[in-house]
Amino acid sequence: MLAGIPYPLSHHPWIAHYPQGVSPHLNYPPEPVYWLLEEAARRFPSRVACRYFRQELTYDQLLSRSRRMAAALRAHGLQPGERVGVLLPNIPEYLVALFGTWMAGGVTLPLNPLMVAEEVSGLLRATSCRFVVSLDVLLPLVGSDEKARPEVVFVASLKDRLPWWDRLLYTFARVHRLGFRSRYVPETAVDMDPALDAASPDLDPFRPAPESPANILPTGGTTGNPKAVLLTHSNLLANAWQVFHWTGQRVGEDVVLACLPFFHSYGLTVCGLTAVAMGATLILHHRFRADAVLKLIERWRPTLVPAVPAMLTAFNKALRRRPYDLSSVRSCISGGAPLPPDVAAEFAGRTGAVVVEGYGLSEASPVTHVGPLDGTARPGTIGLPLPDTDAMIVHPETGAGPLPAGEIGELIVRGPQVMAGYWNDPAATADAIRDGWLYTGDLATCDGDGFFRIVDRKKDLIITSGCNVFPTDVEHVLREYDGVEDVAVLGIPDPERGELVKAVVVAKGGRRFNRREFDEFARQHLEVHKRPRVVEEVPGPLPRNALGKVLRRVLRDQPGGDEAADENQSAGNPR
Repeated sequence: MLAGIPYPLSHHPWIAHYPQGVSPHLNYPPEPVYWLLEEAARRFPSRVACRYFRQELTYDQLLSRSRRMAAALRAHGLQPGERVGVLLPNIPEYLVALFGTWMAGGVTLPLNPLMVAEEVSGLLRATSCRFVVSLDVLLPLVGSDEKARPEVVFVASLKDRLPWWDRLLYTFARVHRLGFRSRYVPETAVDMDPALDAASPDLDPFRPAPESPANILPTGGTTGNPKAVLLTHSNLLANAWQVFHWTGQRVGEDVVLACLPFFHSYGLTVCGLTAVAMGATLILHHRFRADAVLKLIERWRPTLVPAVPAMLTAFNKALRRRPYDLSSVRSCISGGAPLPPDVAAEFAGRTGAVVVEGYGLSEASPVTHVGPLDGTARPGTIGLPLPDTDAMIVHPETGAGPLPAGEIGELIVRGPQVMAGYWNDPAATADAIRDGWLYTGDLATCDGDGFFRIVDRKKDLIITSGCNVFPTDVEHVLREYDGVEDVAVLGIPDPERGELVKAVVVAKGGRRFNRREFDEFARQHLEVHKRPRVVEEVPGPLPRNALGKVLRRVLRDQPGGDEAADENQSAGNPR
């Protein structure tokens, strides 16, 4: 049964939407995830696997470097099942660290370079991580806590690969962090390049069972009680295999843009592992800046661009200023946050690419749904479940389902990509996975043809005077107000109504925010219960995660909600 629609699979209407020749049932190799690299190197040894500025590695070279990494880790005492932290941007060493760790029998622990030292130390301590692969400028993050310092740190550097202007800034940052603010250099620091050059590529890789742990992915609470998703080799391989088949299986032909961070599950799976499964060339970039990335697209001609809505918005703004030749882009998959249809339409119009929205969560490796790439995608939806992925809409409180087509409920999924559980947290695991179904916490609908649409996060739902308000719906309307650059909507407690709708706004272009005009716009375009009763203007960008999704929990934790309510109600917003 798929999506709660009791059709036999052979008669299911979705079959027509799958790429030609692709069956919804896939055969997954019973191999560790690094098999993807071994297979790509066997089939396409001389094809460029990844390109970073002027540096290139063929698949044969990437496999050799990964084997050398595995040998170096073993030589320094790594035991099967031990964790290896990876604190790097998207550079070739990231892929080497991943595949090398898995070949050595280790478990990767992606670390966000934007974390503060306390967060990094908390994760290293919680996972008993003795090994880290780090960029030289990030070493202070690794060594801030003496009790959580790793025993061995492999150190990579960008200083010889960046353009000259970036090289100057990088050198300054390196001196500033290591020379002035922190002199921490691990006693067992290992310069990565010489260590790999000295190691042997003739390694007999450790062959873990497919159900063995492969990746521990932090999802939140990194300082106190870290919450992390445990993904197995079979989880990662299955999801890469699913997305690879969904894209149409152009083996050894595609070029994939990879500026989404590998420390996030979206970048890891869709950019990294799927590209290797495809035998594609990865165009790596360590930081997103719209014009810089557009120049990369123009020069290196990627055919597939995984993105987030914030990237596409920035692309559109840059393309309005000057043209770029983006005719190579065949497909663009957007995820991480809701994709405004007008943003998708503009980028598609400027490039000729098929732009679709996808959906996933770290607990599912992460992809569960993607829009069809054959031109039949429906704007505003997250598309259809991937092959071998069941999805169903159930009652958000009781879990009963499936609900009728079009009715809002909680989205639950099951499939080979669903996590093994949360790291060392059986209670949270039991709450998230029930009877084989992963409860996503997202409110969604499914239409009669099986296309899903995300309405909101279950925990972000605002209930005011008994009426349900979905923040993303309100945000979509309020962003049309000319004086608003950005807006986030959330609920705040109220003794009379249960919750009030609050809008946190960033005024456009340094203008003075006109609250009365904003209220009038809301009155004209929103139902009474959806109109913000509390409005707070903030000067800077709204807090977002690495994929551009607004962090409403951060806004909720900020002080001043009740004071803002009093001020804003006196400004003429009727209760």
